[in-house]
Amino acid sequence: MVKWEDIGPPSPTVVRFCYQCARFDGYRCLTGLKKCWKVNLTIYRRSCTIDHYYYDDRITGRALYRYSELSCKPCEEGMVQVYHDLLKETICCNHKDMCNNGNINLDTTVVFGRGIDNMTDVIKDRR
Repeated sequence: MVKWEDIGPPSPTVVRFCYQCARFDGYRCLTGLKKCWKVNLTIYRRSCTIDHYYYDDRITGRALYRYSELSCKPCEEGMVQVYHDLLKETICCNHKDMCNNGNINLDTTVVFGRGIDNMTDVIKDRR
């Protein structure tokens, strides 16, 4: 049974805070982790964006993860072929502040033996 406490109702906040990183390698931000904010006015309240980039290997037919981009830019979910060998998957999150921490792509972010719930856990581990 799922309770409202577990997933929560849509957030009534007007301002959404998100992570911003131009180059996230699946575990940490390589270009400096920042925070951004956006006015949350859309019907679906999709404010935080995660763009996963994949290399499309024609020989094996697989899409290999390259990096992610975390931002506050307008979000429209889906997958687009940017170049002949580069795919971009866009994921929107709306359930809480700082929800675009990169952990949605679980193949690249789960640390063996434990999970990472928040980017601040990664920052603490690096110190």
